[in-house]
Amino acid sequence: MKDIMLKITGKQFSGEEAEEHMEFITEGKLYQKGESKYLIYDESEFSGFPGCKTTLKLTGNQIRLKRVGKNVGYGSEMVFEKGKRFQSKYQTPYGNLDMEVLTNDVVNNLSEEGYGDIDIDYHVSLGGMAEGRNCLKIEVLQ
Repeated sequence: MKDIMLKITGKQFSGEEAEEHMEFITEGKLYQKGESKYLIYDESEFSGFPGCKTTLKLTGNQIRLKRVGKNVGYGSEMVFEKGKRFQSKYQTPYGNLDMEVLTNDVVNNLSEEGYGDIDIDYHVSLGGMAEGRNCLKIEVLQ
């Protein structure tokens, strides 16, 4: 396991225009287990998930994001694979919502050493109450 720096950029779209934009730099960990690379980092106030730990499991063309709250009682899991739908429950302090993710595109440009970037473009629907398109870019800095 090695220490890394991550630059995380997220955009939420309403139509063609980015409605919300978030960017932060944080410390994280990187390790390889079998055919998968793992990136682990703590979320911040900027991401909207303070007190959560996020794990990204990168295997082939699939990325699995798992977010777990320390003392806040919420978490989520999403699987991104181009052209595929993923259904899950999105846990909040106020109860669970049905969540559906449709991945438009996934680009994994991480080198063998684990440096580079990951781009994920997806649509998400939360219990039919909120829908939108999101783009997430995670850069592993040297």
